[in-house]
Amino acid sequence: MIQTFLLILACLTMQTDKQGTVDRAAVERESSRLKARIETLRGREDAATRDHLADAAIYQKAAEWALRFEPSLVEADIRQVNKTLSRGFERAAALESGSAKWDGKRGRLVRGYRSEVDGSVQPYGLIIPHGYDPAKPIRLDVVLHGSTRPVGMSETRFMQSFDEGDFGDTALDNDYIELHPLGRVENCYRWAGETDVFEAIEDVCRHYNVDRDRLVLRGMSMGASGTWHLGLKWPDRFVSLGPYCGYVDTHRFSETPGMNFVKVGPLPEYQEEGLHMLDSVDYAANAGVVPAIAAIGEKDPFFQAHVIMGEAMRREGLKMVNLISPGTGHVQEPVTFGEQMRRIGEYAARGIDHSPRRIRFVTWTLKYNRCHWIEILGLDKHYARAEVDASVAADGVIQMKQPLNVTRLAIYPFSTGIHVIEVEGKRIRVPLSSGPKRGIVIERRGGRWRFAGMRTDGSPLKLSGKRPGVQGPIDDAFTKRFLCVRGTGKPWNPSIGAWADANLRRFSYEWARYFRGDLPIKDDTAVTEGDRRTCNLILFGDPGSNRLIRESLSKLPIRWSRQTLRMGDSEFPAANHAPELISESPFAPDHYVVVNSGHTFHEAELNRLNYLLFPRLGDWAVLKIGNSAMSSSPSDPLPEEALQAGYFDEKWRFPEKVRQP
Repeated sequence: MIQTFLLILACLTMQTDKQGTVDRAAVERESSRLKARIETLRGREDAATRDHLADAAIYQKAAEWALRFEPSLVEADIRQVNKTLSRGFERAAALESGSAKWDGKRGRLVRGYRSEVDGSVQPYGLIIPHGYDPAKPIRLDVVLHGSTRPVGMSETRFMQSFDEGDFGDTALDNDYIELHPLGRVENCYRWAGETDVFEAIEDVCRHYNVDRDRLVLRGMSMGASGTWHLGLKWPDRFVSLGPYCGYVDTHRFSETPGMNFVKVGPLPEYQEEGLHMLDSVDYAANAGVVPAIAAIGEKDPFFQAHVIMGEAMRREGLKMVNLISPGTGHVQEPVTFGEQMRRIGEYAARGIDHSPRRIRFVTWTLKYNRCHWIEILGLDKHYARAEVDASVAADGVIQMKQPLNVTRLAIYPFSTGIHVIEVEGKRIRVPLSSGPKRGIVIERRGGRWRFAGMRTDGSPLKLSGKRPGVQGPIDDAFTKRFLCVRGTGKPWNPSIGAWADANLRRFSYEWARYFRGDLPIKDDTAVTEGDRRTCNLILFGDPGSNRLIRESLSKLPIRWSRQTLRMGDSEFPAANHAPELISESPFAPDHYVVVNSGHTFHEAELNRLNYLLFPRLGDWAVLKIGNSAMSSSPSDPLPEEALQAGYFDEKWRFPEKVRQP
């Protein structure tokens, strides 16, 4: 085994010709050979191989992305890719022999998982402390990295910083594991980057004995922005937050002096509304649920971001903890960082209190709808502030202030004796059969709150209209399992057919380059019943070319014929106009159907600054398609113009007022 590995290593480290120039083709051959080994292992049925296969596959994927998206690999890059491949061969050989010795590694190492979103393998870094005992639950610190330009070598370089081999013990004697997600590289942990953080957490929990009541979320720079973003929107998931100098909003951050940023000026109303989904400053009230220990340098150019968050917390009746490092800039100064970690450690030692006597929870979307024993199930209007403030009185009565912008919610009492809920002093009698896993659903009708039934925690939602997980916008469809469906029939209008094909090519390129996976695509004739039930379906074409668009059409909030496209009260010639939209799926109640859209931001934003990755179209848009030929390059802009765009109402219908871009 050792001789075989040394031979592989010798071959891989000599992939240059006699003149010292890079032999890219030889590296490509080795990458293909490793890929074949991985595929053979995938066919094995033993659970141990399945559980560890991604730990080997991440190396081949890293090499493949380097070769695919780095047209000018220099010799140093090739050496690093060769090293990456040699590590992949090493782990593949270990799995072939029935061993995964890195399970016992202490110190820095790299592991991976296969994402439910697109089936890609994604890496993450780990630091396992010397004293980790698998028999004892341990604290987990999720550490989000800072900004890094997305390039072909991104995975390879990220993995290099953690990969110290599969043997030995170079660990410090901390009392926590550190998880470092890649977050799909550069998106401020939004969209699939957000999903990556939680998928990585779950994978670590499968392999290590993690105490879920002691999950810490922290990070520096973009990692701090991600900490604000995820921590304040999922406040019951983490015991404490540790953001070290990160932005909290879009407009004011884009105006940071001296940074040559792209200024985000006044936007169309529907884009302004969409910012409420992302700007963490709008969720400042939730710092009353999860304690945040912020830190920043006194001379940090982004100092104002923490001032903005502090002001927002003050308006919510909270006082922000913000440790300031004297005289330092945009760096993680050791003394201040040490104090931040000490305070975080105090909260981590106590663990998460899942049964607080009072919850005050704010959201702007049903995507972020849960806080301990409160679950919001319906809103009057998305992207307007929604708030629930509830307390458990000494006699066990749940007392609630009038919920703001909420139409339906579930309460999961941590005591089984709850039989009365008060909303603004008005009592609602409920069954005694409630508890932490069996929620009481109340809803507002005709201005009055009433009991509406029971809900088992985690059970499918039998609700109509916008609901948690099926609330939009278009970009949300790509945060869980999705499948793009290519039409194989004859389009009603050739120009729309050509545009839809070019649109899918663009999305495929952007997804691979910036979200680090191959876009899942099938022809419409190959889609299975299982696909319909389990995937968000992303349909490209028109009712003539794509049979799933044709099957869905009567259930979608549009009217589309060969001659006309009707969107709300507006009608357009179908020869050169097309819809982009998201709606609830007619095939599966807890999934989406999307028509003719990938992400609504494109390479111009993806390759620049992560704060630009906000929804550009909302739930729907009508596009005018130009007469110019479609470029063969997926990087080139398409001849398209959004004439109208916006959000559907809470019943997935067009609003009375249609927004113009």
